Amino acid sequence: MHRNMMKRLAEWKNAPSHKPLLVYGARQTGKTYLLNEFAKTEFANDYVRFDLERDGRARQAFEQDLEPRTLIRRLSQISGMRIAPEHTLLFLDEIQASNRALASLKYFQEDMPQLAVVAAGSLLGVAVNQQGFTAPVGKVQTLTLRPMNFAEFLDALGEGALVAEIRESYHSGESFYLHDEMMSRFWQYLLVGGMPEAVSEYARSGSFDAVRALQMDILDLYSADMAKYASPVETARIRDTWNSIPAQLAKENHKFQYKLVRSGGRASVYAPAISWLLSAGLVERCVRVSSGQLPLAMHEDAAAFKIYMGDTGLLSARSELRQDMVMDVERRRRVDLGGVVENYVAQSMCANGVPLRYWTSGATAEVDFVMQMNDSAAGVPVEVKSSDNTRSRSLSVYRGKYEPDEALRLSTKNFGVDNGVRSVPLYAAFCVGE
Repeated sequence: MHRNMMKRLAEWKNAPSHKPLLVYGARQTGKTYLLNEFAKTEFANDYVRFDLERDGRARQAFEQDLEPRTLIRRLSQISGMRIAPEHTLLFLDEIQASNRALASLKYFQEDMPQLAVVAAGSLLGVAVNQQGFTAPVGKVQTLTLRPMNFAEFLDALGEGALVAEIRESYHSGESFYLHDEMMSRFWQYLLVGGMPEAVSEYARSGSFDAVRALQMDILDLYSADMAKYASPVETARIRDTWNSIPAQLAKENHKFQYKLVRSGGRASVYAPAISWLLSAGLVERCVRVSSGQLPLAMHEDAAAFKIYMGDTGLLSARSELRQDMVMDVERRRRVDLGGVVENYVAQSMCANGVPLRYWTSGATAEVDFVMQMNDSAAGVPVEVKSSDNTRSRSLSVYRGKYEPDEALRLSTKNFGVDNGVRSVPLYAAFCVGE
């Protein structure tokens, strides 16, 4: 299946000089598959891969001298393949299993920069944060592979050619001629999500039941990882926090509530669990800003945030959403899908490298996502919700200018928009269903 990150990998390979590449990402996002396909395409199969979680001999090769030439000699002997620094790709998979292998990337960069080295790890962020692990800061380039996005999902279903036409319709403001069909695909994506194995199964069989079985297997794997890479006490807190996410998103909360994790829950107890989930790539954090003044980072309130799951399909599985609840038009109108759709937006923004931020105006309104934009950005719709969720109005944003209706002038003024209308280079975003 096509992944957009293949282009970024090719750019890394073709750069005049490049550091070792460290690829982060949660389990089952397709890191090994992607890097294998990259090696076959860009290195004409001249690559050597070591799975450091399974291959004890490969791990032992890093236990002594980390001098690159010595390492290359040992690894060549173990693999039975010649590793030529000028044209061979060295792929160290599941590198979190060896702190020494992780540390070796520094020496490859310093003493053998001509060798192309890529490394990947499913719980790499967790390993790096653990005591005793050495992160080669400044000596590596990093990328994060997230679940497949909607465009990649369409491509997997054989409809990738429509993506360019959808973008063209968006920029031109014209209706897309297959709008209803693509909206149906959107609802399918909310159920299937972007985990490559789930997408592949849906493309093959079209069975939501088969997809759900795979999603539950992935969730079980995540739960096992929590026990493997954390103490028993930490594991219980991580699982409690993880299990609370569907309820957190279903509430009309303006921030993550520790009491929904466990009665009487406090930040001092559960904040480390959130940090673990973030390091593992399982969740994304959206921080509240106190105003719309630039730069937004200076107005963040670190104590107020929302948490989203890294994959909307896994959220649907955890929320026990059935096919008929989402795909049937009449049933869908009676089901609260707001949290799932909001999670989709957060997932899409993260995939595009956009920091997650939101804004609230006391008990008046909420803008789900706020971001900075350049002066050439096109107009996008904005949703503002009242606290009691009884009404939903919209703002229009064109080249950074807010044009709110009368009922929302006070809210936008509190947001930092003088007199209700002010040209500021930021906008809020949300996803519109039917």
